[in-house]
Amino acid sequence: MKQTWRWFGPRDLVSIDDVAQAGATGIVTALHHVPTGDVWSKEEIAERQRVIAQMKDGRPSGLAWDVVESLPVSEDIKKQTGNWRTHIANYRESLGNLADAGIEVICYNFMPILDWTRTDLAWHLPNGATCMRFDLTDFAAFDLHILERPGASEGYDEALKDAAGKRFAEMDDAHRSQLLRNLVFGLPGAAENFSLEDVRRHLAEYAAIGADQLRAHLVTFLEEVVPTAEKLGLRMCCHPDDPPVPLLGLPRIMSTEADYKAVMDAVDTPANGITLCSGSLGARPDNDLPGMMERLGDRVHFLHLRNVKRESDDIFGSFYEAEHLGGDTDMVALVEAVLREEARRKAAGRADWSLPFRPDHGQDILDDLGRSAQPGYPSIGRLKGLAELRGIIAALSPRITAET
Repeated sequence: MKQTWRWFGPRDLVSIDDVAQAGATGIVTALHHVPTGDVWSKEEIAERQRVIAQMKDGRPSGLAWDVVESLPVSEDIKKQTGNWRTHIANYRESLGNLADAGIEVICYNFMPILDWTRTDLAWHLPNGATCMRFDLTDFAAFDLHILERPGASEGYDEALKDAAGKRFAEMDDAHRSQLLRNLVFGLPGAAENFSLEDVRRHLAEYAAIGADQLRAHLVTFLEEVVPTAEKLGLRMCCHPDDPPVPLLGLPRIMSTEADYKAVMDAVDTPANGITLCSGSLGARPDNDLPGMMERLGDRVHFLHLRNVKRESDDIFGSFYEAEHLGGDTDMVALVEAVLREEARRKAAGRADWSLPFRPDHGQDILDDLGRSAQPGYPSIGRLKGLAELRGIIAALSPRITAET
């Protein structure tokens, strides 16, 4: 398993030096400053590779850009409106430029509007650490009383609507403003951050798009770009919805094993693959992560290993970002399934037998608490997670190697 680290570029408060000291051997990054839909030029890609390869004092870092996360899919492509055909052509050109630079794994997502969604970016734990959290009551309060989305009340039961009304009434203006900022924060490092009016406008544009149509749009996108990826020797891998449930009346189409199987079957080639995120998928109690790795592992090209603690057994419920070994996903069983998939690939002679993973998210602990890094991406919290995952790999690898 290739140990990688997400890095948000030169403005990231976690430096390339920090990554090297953490023991990661590869970098996951993107050209976040390039507007969504534009071409990633060869010059911009080369400059990012140059920065990754060098430490602050000029010495080689020993690191390289291994995985793109993300080459973003525009809202126009998702809705098939506006400049979507131009954006697809630009996407193919970006894929070519990335292939020329030697980068083979391209992570993306197809979540409408908000990408990942959390109500609290620094929720306090009993031990003094902070983490990200999704509180269903807070989210309903936002949807019903801040966004005031038409038809929102139809999506919540009476008990939750009552709780959301009380929660909203208890919030002062500062709390309401913070909740708004948290929920429209956007993807970490992304070029865009939405305003409340932006969200309302996009919601209106999605009003006529259901899950089946959005899935059809994803398949169209893949039919347009995957042949290019296949020709170039690239492996594309779709990140799951986060949380893996419908939000704000929007369809979510990459939330379950069945969702992934449908899209893999629709464009049935190894170049159309999966980013298996144990945290996103693990927020649903009906997702079996080790089983998904066993059954879909042939198409998994990239892994996000993190854990969440669900606060109920409901499909749509509250959860928080737990320690990497402390949530509801059996991380030992999942890593064992990954190692077995690697062994199968190696025995079959596949060049992509070593799967890149990164310790996704992390709790803010120790000096992280004063650094104000990207939410979910502290240095020490992720270092702790990487160390724990590295320990699992070291413990399991000899036995699996001996068995094969």
